[in-house]
Amino acid sequence: MINRVVLVGRLTTDPELRYTPNGIASCKFRVAVNRSFKNEGEQQADFISCVAWRKQAENLANFMKKGNLIGLEGRIQTGSYEGQDGKRVYTTDVVADSIQFLEPRNASGGSQGTPNYESSTNMYQGTQNVPQGQNYGNNQPSYTRVDEDPFANSKGPIEVDSDDLPF
Repeated sequence: MINRVVLVGRLTTDPELRYTPNGIASCKFRVAVNRSFKNEGEQQADFISCVAWRKQAENLANFMKKGNLIGLEGRIQTGSYEGQDGKRVYTTDVVADSIQFLEPRNASGGSQGTPNYESSTNMYQGTQNVPQGQNYGNNQPSYTRVDEDPFANSKGPIEVDSDDLPF
């Protein structure tokens, strides 16, 4: 089964950064995404609720604000809770796995300085390096840098044996 979402849109409000009782950062935000068709010459949009966690959440809240263009990849997650009136309230959110900042910080009148074309939230790719069945007392994922070039010190072309190709 597949549950993948890719969105490109603008933040409708400033991201709300909060922390859980365990100190984990969480950021709720909404993205306005244009529909691919127009209704009587008027562009329509969907307003999609999203949530980011940990460093991604902190970076989003620190560097982006209302109106900024972002791209995100994630998954849809549904939930429910009992409202104050006693009725069941159902929720649908996109949980962001990856967020890209698609314009400079100062493009929408933000802080002055050097452009931030790329989110630092994608500098790391979450990987669990802890063997299964062992508890090391840390539920935080370990991170592997993906912005380093593994072929930077190679000299010349890389030879690939046709037996190594998947096709």
